[in-house]
Amino acid sequence: MSEHFKRDCFEILTRRAAAGEIDRRSFVKAAALLLSVPMAMRAKMAFAADQLVVANWGGDAIDAFQKAFGEPFTKATGIAVRIDGSGPTEGAIKAQITSGKIIWDVVDADANLGIAFGKEGVLEALDYNTIDRAKIRKGYDYEFGTPGYFFSYVLAYDSARFSDEAPTSPADFWNVEKFPGKRTMYKWMNGMLEAALLADGVKPEELYPLDIDRALAKIEALKPHIISFWGSGAESQQLLTEGEAAMGYIWNTRAILLGRDTDDQIKWGYDGGFLNSSTWITPKGNPAGRDNAMRFIATSQDAQSQVMLFDLLGNGPANPEADALIPDDRKALNCVSPEAEAKQVTLNAEWYADNYSAALEKFLALVSK
Repeated sequence: MSEHFKRDCFEILTRRAAAGEIDRRSFVKAAALLLSVPMAMRAKMAFAADQLVVANWGGDAIDAFQKAFGEPFTKATGIAVRIDGSGPTEGAIKAQITSGKIIWDVVDADANLGIAFGKEGVLEALDYNTIDRAKIRKGYDYEFGTPGYFFSYVLAYDSARFSDEAPTSPADFWNVEKFPGKRTMYKWMNGMLEAALLADGVKPEELYPLDIDRALAKIEALKPHIISFWGSGAESQQLLTEGEAAMGYIWNTRAILLGRDTDDQIKWGYDGGFLNSSTWITPKGNPAGRDNAMRFIATSQDAQSQVMLFDLLGNGPANPEADALIPDDRKALNCVSPEAEAKQVTLNAEWYADNYSAALEKFLALVSK
């Protein structure tokens, strides 16, 4: 569900490093080490007893995860952390499980995959004697996974076109008479079905289970006003900065950049947004052992580490204690602050675990027409 978002976060981090906004020294060191090593060699490296391998989405996130999570874990345990950025897609995880050749210890996976694979009995149950439930946002202490961070889909718009009144809700997004102009929506569906149903009059508390056909009919009615369904964060950003789209549902991390880069001409907010989470999972038979994987997840809960990831990528902290550590001038950017969360609909990971593939097939058939 969130693999495209994760890849985009890494692109953002690279851009910030190139602009001199963050220290690139450790980025270059980690990237040179991992990206220059062939996959076959990385697989062999993963079995070393003195290291723990974390799978994420490559590139930019290698440095961010190493700084925020890897270095504190190594300092506490003496165990080296290697970030494998080859991308823990559903297929890649399934291939390791099916073959019995597990090379990852902790995986930055989609929340729905933690639920789905957990039901299949192929993941380690989390050890909540090691992992602190008090450092997990309420309701996210799943049996087989827990968030590493949060992110949102938000409504961003060109304020130069809507100076009198701003669009702030799914209903506004669909109201082309009051708010004319082209729109853009997320190609990979998450949050878009929910937005369509809210615009069609469904109450937030009655969204799930999603009425897929009703949502698709609402989106189809809007299609003449949709310039494109974006597939990458860079694409969504370009559509708004170049004026091709007057508004769009995009990731909050890209919205943060748009506001900064346009002197707030592109505005956005968490009103009518959709909150989502990543999840840490551990495949059974992981090379470094279950206990070390649990210790890594526990270390990642540290509030300072969570704030560091927020600073680097813009992702919301998984540990609620981190909220108070975010500087006052950046608190409004935190997608999972109590104020922001109250304005959003939280995507239902259980529903996505059971329905994502079938729903996405119908969604893509519609948007490709």
